[in-house]
Amino acid sequence: MKFSWDDADSLIAIVRQAAKQEIMPRYRRLPAGAIRTKTSDTDLVTDADRGAEASIHQAVGQLLPDAEVIGEEAVSDDGNVLDRIGASDLAVIVDPVDGTWNYAKGLPLFGVIVAVVAGGETVFGLLYDPVMDDWIVAIRNEGAFFGRPDETRQPVRVAEPKPLDRSTGFIPLYLFPRRVQRDLASTYPDFERINTLRCSCHEYRMLAEGKVDFQLTGSLKPWDHAAGVLIHSEAGGYSAFMDGSHYRPTLRTGTLLLAPDVEAWRSLRERFALLADIAGPG
Repeated sequence: MKFSWDDADSLIAIVRQAAKQEIMPRYRRLPAGAIRTKTSDTDLVTDADRGAEASIHQAVGQLLPDAEVIGEEAVSDDGNVLDRIGASDLAVIVDPVDGTWNYAKGLPLFGVIVAVVAGGETVFGLLYDPVMDDWIVAIRNEGAFFGRPDETRQPVRVAEPKPLDRSTGFIPLYLFPRRVQRDLASTYPDFERINTLRCSCHEYRMLAEGKVDFQLTGSLKPWDHAAGVLIHSEAGGYSAFMDGSHYRPTLRTGTLLLAPDVEAWRSLRERFALLADIAGPG
């Protein structure tokens, strides 16, 4: 499929409408019964997640009738839905409210993520912020851009490489196996600052805009990473699993490292060598 900027604008419009109708009216207005748990007390789903996913699914079905629509909540209900990413010629992956924990707690760090996958490769990515009604978007081989309503797209670029002791990064420690968490945390003082936002949408946005230098993650849910990895690449960044293999949205395990360029990636990989036994896709 040749994905166009007209297609991109249509998907952005779909996401903006879902946010306007389903997400923002419920923000900081969720009654107790509208917040539920999934796999743990911190893995949440809300009425906004369900409503936004249904809205986006219906609209994408009309725009791209030949596409499989794979939403996070649909996968939560039936894990076999994930297999459709690799089995379909065209798939649209949707995270209707990325950062649900933040959203449910009233923190303004959440977003909507959409990726379009054709032939197993991501061809379009969208990181949308409902609070500010702006987005970062990319089409494969056509660059990554920041956008607002009625404004010209502005290109974004990853940070210039820095020495490790001046670098900032995102490491969601809680997403790594407990057996490596203590050792991984011991690397933090080697850097300027390590954070996590509990929201892939905003972490990838900051990476693409050069506001943070790197990201290390041990959780590969496709709705969290398919769009962001493409956007990071189109913004000039380099990413790979710790064993050197490259990300695809059909892969579900491994340790993924994103950096400004290949040399910075190699330096970071050396510092995180303690993760060697979980370096690549399983």
